[in-house]
Amino acid sequence: MPKTELIRRRGPWRGLDDVEFATLEWVDWWNHRRLHSEIGLVPPAELEATHYRHTVAATSAATQ
Repeated sequence: MPKTELIRRRGPWRGLDDVEFATLEWVDWWNHRRLHSEIGLVPPAELEATHYRHTVAATSAATQ
């Protein structure tokens, strides 16, 4: 769901702070909780963390 749909669906808003918090919640969901089918049904942040963990481990192993 694009952020625009979030804003339209959950309004009316009392103020800018409410909109900002709702947007932050959506971004958190998008990066940390959404299961992405193209990357094996894991959240994007989890895939990124795994990638960097393996990259650092491979780099460390190669330099020893």
